[in-house]
Amino acid sequence: MKRLLWRDATLTFAALLVAAHVLAAIAAPLIAPHDPLAQNIIARLKGPSADNWLGADQLGRDVFSRILYGYRTSLAVSLGAVFASLLAGGALGLLAAFYKGWFERIVMRCMDALFAFPVLLLAIGVVAMLGPQASSAAIAIAIVYTPIFARLMRAAALVVIESEFVVAAKTIGCSDARLLVRHVLPNLASVMIAQTALMLSAAILVEASLSFLGLGAQPPSPSLGLMLAEGRNFLMLSPWSAIFAGLAILILSFGFNLLGDALRDRLDPRLRGG
Repeated sequence: MKRLLWRDATLTFAALLVAAHVLAAIAAPLIAPHDPLAQNIIARLKGPSADNWLGADQLGRDVFSRILYGYRTSLAVSLGAVFASLLAGGALGLLAAFYKGWFERIVMRCMDALFAFPVLLLAIGVVAMLGPQASSAAIAIAIVYTPIFARLMRAAALVVIESEFVVAAKTIGCSDARLLVRHVLPNLASVMIAQTALMLSAAILVEASLSFLGLGAQPPSPSLGLMLAEGRNFLMLSPWSAIFAGLAILILSFGFNLLGDALRDRLDPRLRGG
């Protein structure tokens, strides 16, 4: 009983933490006290104050306002990339598990080839071909995480497809599309929901890494990774921009990671039964 209460408390806290960040990103124009692009040379490298709650960067731009808009960039890129990889990788993994044979071998060998590359190295290669911008970072992250979803979906679908209720549905002449949509996919939802939350945590870090390297959102667009990169040059004079941008990345990634762990514990029957 105590373990169940702890899991529910963790899930509630994680959901509230993620919801707070999403709402802050959506309501950034209403919450932000300053224009994130407005420069104020007089306030450059200024520490936290009543006018600039988290200080100002090297151009006098308000750090708090830029972090709020940076959440928008990180969440837009990460959510778009992860859901694209979920659709592409999930569909390929599901079809590979269902049809097997030569189709499965071709699909999974292609996924293995992509999976063999280090995540950040492959993402950098994709962005290098498409050009440094936020949309290129989203495409790169989607390509990087497609093999993960494909392998996970295939492994989970193989178990469900061999279940008695699926075999019985095949026996009575259920079409392949109806079989997959009505009988297989609903039994894979819990696995994919938990994995999606975990992948969002990782995608936020990859997006921040690409922006830090100058391959994601470009100046003057607010981006957490870009703020961290710009702030590192002024750590001795005014570390506030780098410190708060780094904390924002950490807390945002931590929220999705905690949510994924809590969902996995809550939705997995084996862990729930423990």
